[in-house]
Amino acid sequence: MNHENSASFRVDRRQLLSGASALSAASVLASTSQARRRSGPQRVFVQLFLRGAMDGMTTVVPHADGDYYALRPTLAVPAPGASGGAIDLDGFFGLAPAAAPLLTPYLDGKLAFVHASGSTDPTRSHFEAFTKMEFGGPNLAPGAVQNGWLARFLSTRGGGDVVRGVGAGDVLPQTLAGAPRVLPIRDFETFDFPGKTLTAQDRAQRMADAYAPIAPPVGSAALDTFAAIDRFSTIDFGGYVPSGGASYPATELGKQFHDAAALIKAQQGVEVVTIDYGGWDHHANQGPLDGLMASMLYELSLSIEAFYLDLSDRLDEVLLSVVSEFGRRADENGSAGTDHGRGNVMMLLGDGVVGGQVHGTWPGLGPAQLDDFALAITTDYRDVLGEAFQNLMGATPGELAAMFPMHTYAPVGATV
Repeated sequence: MNHENSASFRVDRRQLLSGASALSAASVLASTSQARRRSGPQRVFVQLFLRGAMDGMTTVVPHADGDYYALRPTLAVPAPGASGGAIDLDGFFGLAPAAAPLLTPYLDGKLAFVHASGSTDPTRSHFEAFTKMEFGGPNLAPGAVQNGWLARFLSTRGGGDVVRGVGAGDVLPQTLAGAPRVLPIRDFETFDFPGKTLTAQDRAQRMADAYAPIAPPVGSAALDTFAAIDRFSTIDFGGYVPSGGASYPATELGKQFHDAAALIKAQQGVEVVTIDYGGWDHHANQGPLDGLMASMLYELSLSIEAFYLDLSDRLDEVLLSVVSEFGRRADENGSAGTDHGRGNVMMLLGDGVVGGQVHGTWPGLGPAQLDDFALAITTDYRDVLGEAFQNLMGATPGELAAMFPMHTYAPVGATV
């Protein structure tokens, strides 16, 4: 830096494509979809969104910036060498002790940090920030874009398989709003056609016949869901055993990463997986060393480390991005917490990531260097994602333009 499965239900495609629903269902379930897959394994983009504004200066500590300790007399992570001190990375930055598992991919050169990064939109409202960041238009007029930036990438690229994207949760994130052939899955292990197995196939066929004539998005979404159940029923999520000595934490986040790894290895044509991990809005009792922040950060780091180890022999098939809507203020408040800020730290993991480094330009934490008491943004998150998609996902200029309209990309150097 300048400085998851029961095989209880399988849709019979020949039956599903018969009768009045044939033409409509064919576009979704045609067996020729297999031929649309790219030759060889495709790289899957995994987005982890830390909702609530994760504190990047606790995660990646600017221990060589003296103003950090002046601004956070009780909440700062001590310098390396001190009790509870940061784990030095490069002489200027260090990892919080709770984030120590991140050292595994970092030291292997597969994990990179981009500090003082974020969205140029000045809002400090979580919901406004979510929307503008996920729709990829922080500087665009309201309503200028109607779908998420990742949805536009998928739409522009075109083609794809039966299921192109999955949101690990009850609802899709706004990043995938309007995307083709994507659906939310709350629990991959139990994602199956409901009711008795004996009648499942007949009931599925009747429902497909009913939904096929209905115009999108309702009809297509229903058929996509039937297709996903059919496709994913071949994957034993519950019996999946990780590779590389990986051990996922027994938490919801750990299970989501576990299932994502199983899905990626199954090579079922999925191009995108999104995961949300919320609860980072620590206005009080933040606890960077032994409290809530430390606990959440340890769970996050363990999950990422396990995901890395599990996929260590196929990192050319995955790109993981970790982002939050904005950071925290540089100064601590009177409730042993931090308030809404601006700049934050992003993470990238995969083969082709220039890891083992903290990228970006550090603006400093002096009074004249802060952005209304917060870390200033020196690297636009769109530049980080754009460069990664160009170098690692093979994004074309047209796809990049669709992702983030009216944005002129600047080099970051975090991927090659």
